[in-house]
Amino acid sequence: MKYFHRTSVSPDTAVARAAEFFGARLTPTEEAPRRRRFGGTLGQLSVSVQAEGGHYTLITIETDQPGESELDKLAKRFLTVVHGLAHSAHESRGAY
Repeated sequence: MKYFHRTSVSPDTAVARAAEFFGARLTPTEEAPRRRRFGGTLGQLSVSVQAEGGHYTLITIETDQPGESELDKLAKRFLTVVHGLAHSAHESRGAY
């Protein structure tokens, strides 16, 4: 599955948060300036960020699992965390 999210959080902050969030749950397998890859028993996941359109950052998360797998739920949970960084009034209500 592939997930996209556009945010006002800086690319460096997004990559740092991805390393924290996924690194606590999965094993880091690749580190590049704006890309991280993780793996574990749940599967493989990659996060890439790029500056887009001035003030925005595009976050792309890809997993090697079908939709609604545990890894995909983890990916969606990370995107809600990033959304909360950009909008402090955001309240996460998802079950993922």
